[in-house]
Amino acid sequence: MKRHYIFLVSLLLPLGVIAQKNQTDNSFTLDQCIQYALQSAISVKNSGVDQDIALAKVRETRGIGLPQINGNVSMIDNQNLRRFFAKTSVLSGFEPGITFPGLGPNDVVASQNFFQLKNSSDIGLNFNQIIFNGSYIVGLQAANAYKDLAYKNANQTKESVIEQVSKAYYAALINLERIDLFSSNIARVDSLLKNTVALRANGFAEEIDVDRIQVSLNNLITERDNFINVQTLSVELLKFQMNYPMDQELSVAGDLSQIPVEVNIDDYLKDWDYRNRPDYRVLEANRRLQELTVKNNYAAGLPSISANASLGYYMQSADFTQLFKPDVKFTSLDNGLLGPDKYYNYSSVGLTMNVPIFSGLQRTYRVQQEKLNLIKIDNNFRSLKSNVDLQVKQSTLTYQNNLRSLQSQKRNMDLAMKVAKVTRIKYEQGVGSNLEVVEAESSLKEAQVNYYNALYDVLVARVNIDKAFGKLLGNSTSSSN
Repeated sequence: MKRHYIFLVSLLLPLGVIAQKNQTDNSFTLDQCIQYALQSAISVKNSGVDQDIALAKVRETRGIGLPQINGNVSMIDNQNLRRFFAKTSVLSGFEPGITFPGLGPNDVVASQNFFQLKNSSDIGLNFNQIIFNGSYIVGLQAANAYKDLAYKNANQTKESVIEQVSKAYYAALINLERIDLFSSNIARVDSLLKNTVALRANGFAEEIDVDRIQVSLNNLITERDNFINVQTLSVELLKFQMNYPMDQELSVAGDLSQIPVEVNIDDYLKDWDYRNRPDYRVLEANRRLQELTVKNNYAAGLPSISANASLGYYMQSADFTQLFKPDVKFTSLDNGLLGPDKYYNYSSVGLTMNVPIFSGLQRTYRVQQEKLNLIKIDNNFRSLKSNVDLQVKQSTLTYQNNLRSLQSQKRNMDLAMKVAKVTRIKYEQGVGSNLEVVEAESSLKEAQVNYYNALYDVLVARVNIDKAFGKLLGNSTSSSN
């Protein structure tokens, strides 16, 4: 048995180590950054809460059409009862007859306690059920449209998070590449400095040659330190966009050479549709809600029908304490003599139809206002389409310009590397000058900085073009209607 236990532990221990490594691994690729942000970003969480609110709103609206049941219990102590008025001829008709000396048959008796007592108690249930209500039917449609709007708003929020995280990730990754490149340059120039110092010691170089290279090395170290600080800020920005704990370490993983920078614009234009854009779908959902608002104002003018019922028990007493335990007998004119502790039951069933006839033209002007709001939304559609067209053209042209600039800067960097290499070889062989080497290294550094600036511009332009064409979310927007 012990051997089995040891064998089981030996199997599970590596799995625990792997799980712990996955939990503590703080290196993220772009996809991992995006997935983390879509689960952790506050805006995404709030959009999820909005979806839950919308779903609860739908269920709340459905509940209006279900039977409404209310219970009530009341116990009242009337300090000063309203008077009961009756003709003496009516009261004298009871058996045995009641006489009122000095009053004629058409005179009126005003009494507080003749047919009512000071205290009363009522226990009952009321039922109400909608049979037809135009506003309720429209309300069900509006609740579903509201839920649809919440989901489309969530997609728009996700798109914004993906855009922000992607740009922050690219900035951090490129800065990391720049730091590595500066470290390589520093190592190369440092080696050149050491060789020059040796040549100076043997009389084959001048002190100014050493000073020039030392200045170049100092500048490279300073710029690398600056980029290290910039990298710290870039990672902090990425953490913020991801809602990653700011007190925990985070590093970006990825290879710039594996990131595609070229896109086929023709493929983007083939399946282009305004509805690919999340903001366009949000406006569609708002228009649907506004249409239902207009419809609801019309429905308010339709008759509404509802069924209602009530049942309960009721009694009165001259003393408040007798409501709880009456010690008197009750005489009913309908059923004769009754004993104590008696509550009289009652019940009713009814059908109510409410027909709006005239509302002082209020409903007419409400419909007019909502129709005008619908016109505003239609105007917003035209404005959004124009804005999207501009974004598509602008992002396309910007991307194409940045891509050409990147290709040019890549050629310049390759040439600068070639020139720096040849110049250094010539200098080491004694057929080149130290000044040429320093200038070549300076040109190489400038070409490298320009290249990575151009690369970042292209990557950002690609994110912008994906957003303009509604492709940041992939198929998630096209699958939700």
